[in-house]
Amino acid sequence: MKEINIVLDAGTTWSKIIEKSSSNLMTKYKNHLIKEENGYKYYIIPSSSLKDINFKFDKATGHMSLSMLNNKNDYENEVIALINGFRKKINEDAIILDMGSRDSKWAKFKDGKFKDLDWNNNCSSSTGATIEMLLKFYNIKAQELKATDEKYVITCGIFGLEKIMDDIAKGNNAQSAISKFVHGIAHNAWIFAKKPNKIYLSGGFCENKCFVDSLNKYCEVIPLGRFLLCEGLI
Repeated sequence: MKEINIVLDAGTTWSKIIEKSSSNLMTKYKNHLIKEENGYKYYIIPSSSLKDINFKFDKATGHMSLSMLNNKNDYENEVIALINGFRKKINEDAIILDMGSRDSKWAKFKDGKFKDLDWNNNCSSSTGATIEMLLKFYNIKAQELKATDEKYVITCGIFGLEKIMDDIAKGNNAQSAISKFVHGIAHNAWIFAKKPNKIYLSGGFCENKCFVDSLNKYCEVIPLGRFLLCEGLI
């Protein structure tokens, strides 16, 4: 069996990397080290930095990752990586929902077996990236957003921009408008996952308290962090 030293989940905006602690391939990126545990080092780097990496990964998934592999057979479908990563952590009947910059996907387990899945890169398109853009434009930190009972009824991140601009034009502050936008995304995610009572959450939205609190209005939410797909490659 091929030894796995370093794996990649190449997202549209951010890429997640897990490397064995004994490997030194990521020395140049030590400032991007998030944590080190169980013999592995965990990194998050801007996806734009992938072009500067001068080595190939042992396994990879995600947008733009094929060019980072010596052998295209080492590529793993994102949903398969998500399922594998989830089953390594959780052994129960449940739904795992992954929310990223450009898409969302979920998988359901029942009676100890995989039951169903869906993948949406249309109405969830650019939601994470749009929030990052809005926060930068209005100079607001994600932790300053507060969950609100109000929400925008939105079909995707791009159409949500119009509602935010309209709200701000009427004199409402940007922080409140973006919070309503985040609530709208959370509500869409719950409906997309078929309105479960409990969701395990994966992806960058795990770190957005406003999103997690908004989703908690509809179901129990258990965040599993941003590295689940990477962990499914090991």
